[in-house]
Amino acid sequence: MTERRIRLNGLRQSTVGHTAIGLWRHPDSQAHRYRDLDYWLDTARILERGRFDALFVADALGPLDVYQGRVDAALRDGIQTPTDDPLLAISAMAAVTRHLGFAVTVSTTYEQPYAFARKMTTLDHLTGGRIGWNIVTSALDSAARNLGLVTQLPHDERYAMAEEFMEAVYRLWESSWADDAVVRDAASGIFVDPARVRPVGHEGTWYRVPDIALAEPGVQRTPVLYQAGTSPAGRAFAGRHAEGVFLSAYLPSMARRLVSGVREQAVAAGRDPASVRFFAIATVIVADTDDEARAKLADYQRYASVEGALARWSALMHIDLSALDLDRPLEYVDTDGIRGMVELFTTLDPSRTWTPRAIAEFVGVGGGGPVIVGSPATVADELERWMDEADIDGFNIADPVPPVTFRDFVDLVVPELQRRGRVWREYAGDTLRESFHGPGVTRVRDDHPAATHRWTTA
Repeated sequence: MTERRIRLNGLRQSTVGHTAIGLWRHPDSQAHRYRDLDYWLDTARILERGRFDALFVADALGPLDVYQGRVDAALRDGIQTPTDDPLLAISAMAAVTRHLGFAVTVSTTYEQPYAFARKMTTLDHLTGGRIGWNIVTSALDSAARNLGLVTQLPHDERYAMAEEFMEAVYRLWESSWADDAVVRDAASGIFVDPARVRPVGHEGTWYRVPDIALAEPGVQRTPVLYQAGTSPAGRAFAGRHAEGVFLSAYLPSMARRLVSGVREQAVAAGRDPASVRFFAIATVIVADTDDEARAKLADYQRYASVEGALARWSALMHIDLSALDLDRPLEYVDTDGIRGMVELFTTLDPSRTWTPRAIAEFVGVGGGGPVIVGSPATVADELERWMDEADIDGFNIADPVPPVTFRDFVDLVVPELQRRGRVWREYAGDTLRESFHGPGVTRVRDDHPAATHRWTTA
């Protein structure tokens, strides 16, 4: 029996402190170079050499100011502040690669469908069909305050807005321009046939888009769609819209429950559940031998910041961990933060009790997922175990000491996985959606809600 391919995404954010907090101080870390274009170009080249499907770029739109009610701890460790816009380096990375995809995080809460649709179509043009969108609704009060809202919208209201946002952008991407609208006929003097372009005509509760889309369709039309929410509202949203789902879980059994929940929602939405791909975050520390890898991890752990980790997770969960006893178990509460992150350390694993201190120590290097340590063979065995037990399709590989940990993974783990037939030696096609569904599949599947908006002559 042929083993399933392990799909790989690199995980980064345009900032200093992302999944590993405090490790920017390590002498090998180049995290401070997130402002340099060469840093991103080198990253793209490394990942394509390792036959990764995509680079997933996370983002946050506000400073992390929940811990102690101020931003000081986040600033000291460079946690998501300072940060740059994740969209702006993508076309440059696309220019130095041929197949690597780019999944970029953008929030529906603070964008307008009309302008956003053009941004993503532009990137679809400039990448040759290699763009994806990680759909988020944003959880930070600081983002709300600085982007026109008095306070953060309630969790489920943000998802209701996101549903309408998706309806509007699907119409912009799929229904406004026919495939043959651009005729470029110099003899007749017609570049675009007006009869092959029609208004969107969206009138909703939150958004109004009456006119035609500004951009002619990209290779994929709708970008490849990712989502990471694992709350009940997030799972329902993912079941309707996501082609790829990002998971945070530290045990395969936890990930499997999340996978099953989203697949059930996909069935309820009339979609083939097998068409949705699942990626678990993983941090891999690899060396030639197990002992050398364990020594490398111990070296990294010396730089991890407990206070910085508390500051990051306070913001993610909307719980000020500084106000709690660091050694008392954390209990689940409904918040307007990322509820899946609250569930991760409260209800998803009944066999384990987490205190704020234990959480901070655990996520210091690994960011909420497993830290896999060992030789190439040991790491490959563990990745295969996760694939089998969690029923996932691949991993978001974190880069706690950039670019060292990406480079180590590509140079040491990927050849072992290729030897086992688990990572492809050549890409399946030229677009990101072909990485998901095979050569020639550049548009959304017929059972996806975007397909209902395709141009028709009726």
